[in-house]
Amino acid sequence: MRFFRPALVAVVLAGCALAPAAPAGATAAARAARGWFAWVGPKGTPFYVENPPEGRCLTMSDEARGAHNGTAVPATVYSAKECKGTPLRLPPGHEAPRSASFASVKFGSH
Repeated sequence: MRFFRPALVAVVLAGCALAPAAPAGATAAARAARGWFAWVGPKGTPFYVENPPEGRCLTMSDEARGAHNGTAVPATVYSAKECKGTPLRLPPGHEAPRSASFASVKFGSH
């Protein structure tokens, strides 16, 4: 898993739909949600993570909004840290409204 702050997230998001799914035989602990998950951080700065881990809660350290799920698995963003609070499920290729803030995210069906 790598975190990035790109100059142009739009270029990255264009290739998201082409990301293949993880092999069926991989264990849940070793599986990654192939593709990109992007969001807007403080001061409108774009961020993204490549191949985030499935089944693990990722808590945002700063303001996060406008989630875009470019992975091959569903993502659920939560209004509170540690995957608590109001959930919003984002199927592969879907995005939340740019104004919708979130504090944590989990990938995969849960």
